[in-house]
Amino acid sequence: MSNIKVGIIGFGTVGAGAYEVLRENADLIRSRVGASVAVKRIADLDVDSDRGVPVDKGLLTTNAEEIIDDPEIDVVVELIGGLTQAKEYILCAMEKGKHVVTANKALLAEYGHELYDMAERCGVNLEFEASVGGGIPIIGAMKGGLSANRFRNIMGILNGTSNYILTKMSRYYWPYEKVVKEAVELGYAEDPPTLDVDGTDAAHKLAILISLAYGSAVSFKDIYKEGITSLTPDDIRFAQEFGYCVKLLALARDRGEEVEARVHPVMIPQDHILANVNWAYNAIYLEGDFVGPNLYYGLGAGRRPTGSAVVSDIIELSRRIANKEKGLQPPLAHYGRERKSISIKPMKSLTMPYYFRFSAVDRPGVLSKISGVLGQHNISITSVIQKGREVNGPVPVVMLTHEACEENVMKAISVIDNMDVVTDKTILIRVDKGISDK
Repeated sequence: MSNIKVGIIGFGTVGAGAYEVLRENADLIRSRVGASVAVKRIADLDVDSDRGVPVDKGLLTTNAEEIIDDPEIDVVVELIGGLTQAKEYILCAMEKGKHVVTANKALLAEYGHELYDMAERCGVNLEFEASVGGGIPIIGAMKGGLSANRFRNIMGILNGTSNYILTKMSRYYWPYEKVVKEAVELGYAEDPPTLDVDGTDAAHKLAILISLAYGSAVSFKDIYKEGITSLTPDDIRFAQEFGYCVKLLALARDRGEEVEARVHPVMIPQDHILANVNWAYNAIYLEGDFVGPNLYYGLGAGRRPTGSAVVSDIIELSRRIANKEKGLQPPLAHYGRERKSISIKPMKSLTMPYYFRFSAVDRPGVLSKISGVLGQHNISITSVIQKGREVNGPVPVVMLTHEACEENVMKAISVIDNMDVVTDKTILIRVDKGISDK
């Protein structure tokens, strides 16, 4: 029986989780691979801190090049994160003929083209199951079980921190700042949780899913993103009155020659399949042209779930190495000659229903003024809620619209926000039924 040797660069939360899985389930992994899979070396700048898992000190080094240069190591696992050093390590490892596993979503989202091309040129595999959804096996599903399908619709709750915050706001109507403070104290959020709450983390992951779905790397910089920091308990309550809940969603839709790609707060019906994905859980909803709707649900982060995903890639590579497979799978499961560039549909050209919350002075005729501006921009109203009464003071005026063009909406809001009867910036939430065009 052959022995597959692995080197891990980065021994933080995920690195320790991956090592723990390989150590505790070594016999199970051996039976599933048909070969022994062993960690030969672990590199980290800090080799003294306790990671909560027993590790032979002889495995540890502060020099990652010892792993990359070791001819006995078959698989290099990059878990340091970041864009610069991690990229250098991955490219160097592939040039030396080593297969690579990474959980680095930001790196793949920003430099995917370069990494995928290098893997194919060097004849090695680049695997990244842990980059999206933590323990949810969405990458393997898209590469394998769903690979016969064209993906019409992707909707994802891809960030557990923002989902925890919105769940807490929806259950207890706490203000955003109070929930974030608690989430940081409980360890659910970084301090501050900027990349989680501004949509960046979800946009990184969506870029990877789009690249898999359509066969060519897309830059996350082309994906529209908007965060949850401006939402209030009032918006949550009003959404519920209309029969909706609010989620930070990552969405991609096949529109023929173009693809929709966006991350922002969305009002979805309370009976939608994603509406009950709460707390720190993630979920990805896919529609394939033949398989129909699929839902993938689970913990999207954490030491053990993400470590499990990393090891799933190690196992897949070890099987191929043990069986001396010649034909390697391209990173996106599309061969280079078949790839087509992806054109992202401009955000301003999208159409959908909208929720508006205006802060307006309570005077006669204010509602008609606001409605008039909307009408001038071809935006028609389906429902209105006006609550509270404060003479000559601001009151919330809430509206739902029929489908409207994003460009028209932005022009109308710009006019309304400059009216003397409006006292604050308009809050806008896009509405989505979650059903793609057939």
